[in-house]
Amino acid sequence: MKEILVLKGDGVGEEIINSALKVLEEISNKSDFKYNLNFAEIGGDAIDKYGDPFPEETKEMLKNKDAVLLGAVGGPKWDNIERDKRPEKGLLRLRKEMGVYINLRPAKIYEKLLDRSPIKNEIVKDLNILVVRELLGGIYFGKRDIYVEKGIRKAYDVEFYDEKEIKRIAKYAFIAARDRRKKLSLIDKANVLDSSKLWREVVKEVHEDFKDVELEFLYVDNASMQLIKNPRNFDVILTNNIFGDILSDELSEITGSIGLLPSASIGDSISLYEPIHGSAPDIAGKNIVNPIATILSVAMMLKFSFNREDLAKEIEESVKKTIEKDILSFDLNKENYYTTKDITDEIIKNL
Repeated sequence: MKEILVLKGDGVGEEIINSALKVLEEISNKSDFKYNLNFAEIGGDAIDKYGDPFPEETKEMLKNKDAVLLGAVGGPKWDNIERDKRPEKGLLRLRKEMGVYINLRPAKIYEKLLDRSPIKNEIVKDLNILVVRELLGGIYFGKRDIYVEKGIRKAYDVEFYDEKEIKRIAKYAFIAARDRRKKLSLIDKANVLDSSKLWREVVKEVHEDFKDVELEFLYVDNASMQLIKNPRNFDVILTNNIFGDILSDELSEITGSIGLLPSASIGDSISLYEPIHGSAPDIAGKNIVNPIATILSVAMMLKFSFNREDLAKEIEESVKKTIEKDILSFDLNKENYYTTKDITDEIIKNL
């Protein structure tokens, strides 16, 4: 029996998690995969209950779990509290506590959604990219401060990496590329940042063990343009925490909607699965949020945490069939959309 910790979070979190759990239940009913669900709070939900976005109660619940499924965190309700107590801090602390240093963000475009992309069909057709983002280092976890000196407000954030952090994720990215189209693109800013220079040095060293994989280097400003101009040129993208965060959001728009993209955050033991989109408080409770990113996150959980690629593929195929039938959510078809429940029911029907 697999133990899954569920963190619904804020905004649309409850709706998308409920949809994903219905799909997981159907998968279990039709297979030998059995699991047990445990629930805890994170983000604003946890602030309201415990006064802390990542309380000890949730930390305790991580013990002896096989995977964590997360909805989304954040919302305007908590914008004015002190920075270290905001919902987003809870997510960063969760990742650190779990030791998940690899963030996988796959992005592909469905044939049926080519017209939903802002990029010409002939440019984005057959797009299939995997972003491998370092998740526990860099500027999001470095030293920072806002202070006043001689009457002038000042601030700094430190981008810091050591070679061990880079080496472990580089190895993973090369292995992933070897199983795909054998091309790895390192995205950095090595013409300006010393941290990026270290990334290049270490990745070159790791490449010695993966000579069958093509390695290219791109500055992040050029890469952001190339993703628009020639996205099919990319296979696996390896990058640091902040660049990966930004570039994967850019990719989400190219594919048609951020509501389609799942993610997996992997460490040496327990892993975390969540959609890449936020809590979308403006549409929470309206039954119009796209549940597909979270449902595909469940597919990633089945594949990476439970070694059930067969079940993951069933979910992926069901999602594809649903999209091919033009059963699309509000973000993809504002004029004639299907509800969150409609889409979830159709995906279950197609399993």
